[in-house]
Amino acid sequence: MMNSKLFILGIASAAFLASCNPKEKTTETTDTTTDSAAVQTTPSDSIAKATPTAPGDTSENALDWPGTYEAVVPCADCPGIKTSLTINNDKTFSITEEYLERNSKNQDKGTFEWDAAGSIITLKGKTAAYKYKVGENVLIQLDMDGKEITGPNKDLYVFKKK
Repeated sequence: MMNSKLFILGIASAAFLASCNPKEKTTETTDTTTDSAAVQTTPSDSIAKATPTAPGDTSENALDWPGTYEAVVPCADCPGIKTSLTINNDKTFSITEEYLERNSKNQDKGTFEWDAAGSIITLKGKTAAYKYKVGENVLIQLDMDGKEITGPNKDLYVFKKK
């Protein structure tokens, strides 16, 4: 019964917003309908989904980011670097990089910092200084300028949570 009331409220809110004259101020209406409409998962709620469900939500405070992530990243002179990165709630990390077909392995540990937006971490180890964008069950390795890596191998820089 409650779900059907919220569904009707969501549809009514969306219909009201769609019928508004563009010259009218609609921000107050959008703000009051976001909380109740955000509960729904129907296509009519696209307006509510475009806004954050709660002000201040970031990867740092809204995602289940602690855990171990793995990927095989490109290597200039070997088939790849099998990498396992564990990030912990206490802002510590450990990383193992195994160079395939070279019988070589690097290990490091240290701390990491979140950026001001709460979406990117930077490792602070003895040798590891990588940056990662934190997503839902993924880490995306960034270049040293903090930008996403582009090109045909960009998908190889996506670490998946174990």
